[in-house]
Amino acid sequence: MSERTFYVYLLASKSRRLYVGVTNNLERRLHEHKSKQLEGFTKKYNIDRLVYFEHTTDILSAIAREKQIKSWNRSKKISLIESDNPTWEDLGVEWYKADSSLRSE
Repeated sequence: MSERTFYVYLLASKSRRLYVGVTNNLERRLHEHKSKQLEGFTKKYNIDRLVYFEHTTDILSAIAREKQIKSWNRSKKISLIESDNPTWEDLGVEWYKADSSLRSE
């Protein structure tokens, strides 16, 4: 049996409004956020830039980590993002471009 991978991720809007989520398929989930397929907070506030993620093979650990990060104050979340991504680059932009080019063929 193959191991599954689970991701805890942070998205940001251009104005740096934050969202924390968990998924088992980060590329698919990011596409859903970028194409506004998901109703709710991220669609309403245009939060679709992947600025941080981490992975694990244990779903319970991923859920616990998501809850932990969600409980943090904003400055602690920003410190986490900037520890790996100081310029807040969209880490998933290439995935989305590749997916978009496939749809246009």
